[in-house]
Amino acid sequence: MNFLRGVMGGQPAGPQPSGTETIQKLCDRVASSTLLEDRRDAVRALKALSKKYRLEVASQAMGHLIHILQTDSSDSEIIGYALDTLYNIISNDEEEEQDGGPSSSGKQSSKPAHDESGQKQADDLGSQFTEIFIKEQENVTLLLSLLEEFDFHVRWPGVKLLTALLKNQCSQVQAVILVSPMGVSRLMDLLADSREVIRNDGLLLLQHLTKGNAAIQKIVAFENAFERLLDIITEEGNSDGGIVVEDCLLLLLNLLKNNSSNQNFFKEGSYIQRMKPWFEVGDENSGWSAQKVTNLHLMLQLVRVMVSPVNPPGATSSCQKSMYHCGLLQQLCSILMATGVPADILTETINTVSEVIRGSQVNQDYFASVNAPSNPPRPAIVVLLMSMVNEKQPFVLRCAVLYCFQCFLYKNQKGQGEIVATLLPSTIDANSISAGQLLCGGLFSTDSVSNWCAAVALAHALQDNLTQKEQLLRVQLATSLGNPPVSLLQQCTNILSQGSKVQTRVGLLMLLCTWISNCPIAVTHFLLNQANIPFLTGQISENLGEDEQLVQGLCALLLGICVYYNDNSLENYTKEKLKQLIQKRIGKENFVEKLGSNCKHELYSRAAQKPQPVFSSPEQMLFDHEFTKLVKELEAVITKAVHKSSEEEKKEEEVKKTLEQHDSIVTQYKELIREQDAQINELKTQVSSMKTQNEQLQASVTQQISQIQQHKDQYNVLKLKLGKDSQQYNAHGEGAQVNGAQLEELSRLQEELEELKKQHGLLQGQLTEKDSLIEKMKSEGTHPVERTAGSSENNAELQKELEALRAQVQSQSAEISQLQAERQDLLKKAETSAIVSAPGNADSAAAAARITELERRLSEVTGETEKIKEEGKIWSDSKAALEQQVATANSSVAILQNEKSKLQQEVAESKKEQDDLLMLLADQDQKILTLKEKLKELGEPIEEDDDLDCRDQYDEDEDDDDDDD
Repeated sequence: MNFLRGVMGGQPAGPQPSGTETIQKLCDRVASSTLLEDRRDAVRALKALSKKYRLEVASQAMGHLIHILQTDSSDSEIIGYALDTLYNIISNDEEEEQDGGPSSSGKQSSKPAHDESGQKQADDLGSQFTEIFIKEQENVTLLLSLLEEFDFHVRWPGVKLLTALLKNQCSQVQAVILVSPMGVSRLMDLLADSREVIRNDGLLLLQHLTKGNAAIQKIVAFENAFERLLDIITEEGNSDGGIVVEDCLLLLLNLLKNNSSNQNFFKEGSYIQRMKPWFEVGDENSGWSAQKVTNLHLMLQLVRVMVSPVNPPGATSSCQKSMYHCGLLQQLCSILMATGVPADILTETINTVSEVIRGSQVNQDYFASVNAPSNPPRPAIVVLLMSMVNEKQPFVLRCAVLYCFQCFLYKNQKGQGEIVATLLPSTIDANSISAGQLLCGGLFSTDSVSNWCAAVALAHALQDNLTQKEQLLRVQLATSLGNPPVSLLQQCTNILSQGSKVQTRVGLLMLLCTWISNCPIAVTHFLLNQANIPFLTGQISENLGEDEQLVQGLCALLLGICVYYNDNSLENYTKEKLKQLIQKRIGKENFVEKLGSNCKHELYSRAAQKPQPVFSSPEQMLFDHEFTKLVKELEAVITKAVHKSSEEEKKEEEVKKTLEQHDSIVTQYKELIREQDAQINELKTQVSSMKTQNEQLQASVTQQISQIQQHKDQYNVLKLKLGKDSQQYNAHGEGAQVNGAQLEELSRLQEELEELKKQHGLLQGQLTEKDSLIEKMKSEGTHPVERTAGSSENNAELQKELEALRAQVQSQSAEISQLQAERQDLLKKAETSAIVSAPGNADSAAAAARITELERRLSEVTGETEKIKEEGKIWSDSKAALEQQVATANSSVAILQNEKSKLQQEVAESKKEQDDLLMLLADQDQKILTLKEKLKELGEPIEEDDDLDCRDQYDEDEDDDDDDD
């Protein structure tokens, strides 16, 4: 213990041992001591010496310290000392006093750095010691298990040590943690620690852990990292929070940048909506601390990560919609129009709004409706353009406004039309400043940056929009009093020929190239100025300095566009004459070399990388991103067009005309086939309708058959009853009883006849419905539906059904006649029984009275019988009418069959005609293929018409299917 006291600062006795010897003795004590207290004191001493004697402690004590972590894990104090010692020898940061209290932010304060060589040597030592430590993967796994210890003196040093390991050997440590069971989950638990210093250092640890490793980023995201980080940001006060908010935002950037899976998870989890409160900043001039500016800058970067142009288009579009619907875009626009916003925040906000609206029609329309809080209110676009053409504004701010204007016009033909409309004479308002006026003012100002920005902005208003290119030709400018106005195109060429700054000329040349490309009318207007072509040829043919080579390349591109998009409407400047001019004054090889110099320029390559215009200085502002695409597209076709001979062009023109003629013929045939397809589809629809009607008719016939069967059953029952009653009449001797029974049975018979009459009426109504259906089918007999083969089968089935119905009606009529005959027999039997019974009671007065009563009743029965006969006659007439209707239906069916055969013959003729058309179409296609082969041999690019071929194949398949049907 005395030895340790001497080491720790007590009064030494005798000569002082060297540092190496002391460290050696301490290492021996750690390795050999059996008492925990002795090992603990020795490790504490090593910790005190680890900064001054970093190399010695690392080379001699690292193995003993790792052993302590493995064996003495039950004692948190010695574990804490061992972790601190390992941190001191591995970390490259020079901390202040280690035992001092942790900073509130969790960040480590460092002293001023050594010279460059000393710092590099220290970094090398840290990397070497880290490599030794992680050589055994069990050491990292052991450290991860120690992080589960809740004791502050173990957990905090463990977090710092693992952070230092990640700083020195990031990818190797990430690989070990990735394969360690629950490794990432243990580290995510640090964010839930109630002690802020551990939570904050845990944020720093996760920052290094997620750097450049997509797999770990996904695991961290699915461990609910977004929810926890957003909660911490909210608790800390959003943008008004301290450095902890900054650490959370940096970690979020690591998780989302270039990771489409995490971006989709962030959007689907509705976390975009939780970003809106971040941008609720006041309108006051105070309250913008350096930390708040940093936080808000990172928050804007997070928004840009979600809608970056390099993301998949579908993901970017979805995020843009979410930002509009949750009000985030509106919140960002309010920052744009607010006062007192720092310049760097305003610049980054403009860039953020640019990417939120880029390519999204809804967001672009909203941005066009935003007004600045001025009197009178002005559109936000106008206010931003005023900053862009103002040379007193910061350069980065002007670049941001240009990017915003480009994004507003990107794939937005409506916005392009609105911008160009502000330049047209009919829409100019002298009392207000418009976007067109600002662009013209910037285009012709004395500031070259304003010239370039205005030219590029106007070029984006014409990008891929032929209508606006033609509309812009109408713009007239008043140059000075007394002079006639000149067109905007003429004024651009005038300034170009005056020899202004290189930046101005490059901007005007990019505008002119964009304007007249793919617009023959604009090319004609450009060629009408007799001075333009001599100026271009003079510029290209001269030997100028390095700065002028870019202008020469763009002049060559402009001249090439005049050749390629020339419609030969001007006799003096046809394609052939322009090529001859190039050959004589420039030389084709020299021209092609100048044309290809554009793509070789360093600034061209830099501009082609991303849409946002980023320039370190105004002098580098030369190329625009969209213009680089145009150069790449036109360079090859212009080179080919210049080298072609007049004979090749004539052949190509002839081939093109022939192709156009054949295309028109093919188009006509295809229209005819499409019409036939429509007719066939209509016929199919009608056939399906007829099938449905047939099914309904069959169901109706089935119902009628069941009703007739029911009538038969009722008749049989009635017949049995009448037979039994007649037997009863013969058995009884008294006439009164016989007559009473007969009257009762006659009343029953009358009721049955009434019921049969009702049922007959129902049958007659159903037959009327059948007749109406037959009449409808007769009227439709000449309709195109009869052209189908299936209609003949339907007619045959209908004829069978009508025959069955007629047989059923005849059978029912026979049954009714039989019933009437039986009723007559019954009446005769009743009369006979009455005559027989009268003489037996001649002497009795009561019998005479009874006979009189019977006669009266018999007369009533006779009257009722006559009525029944009349009704039977009516039934007979109805039966005759039904038979006549059935005969009429049969004749209608015969007529329909004749018409069906005629229509079938017409269908066969139509099919033959269609086959002839298809043969002609095949011949035309073969001719087209032959002509295309000739064009390919001549080197002319041919656009494949796969869609039309596929459509033809589909039409032939449809015709085959119809034939099968």
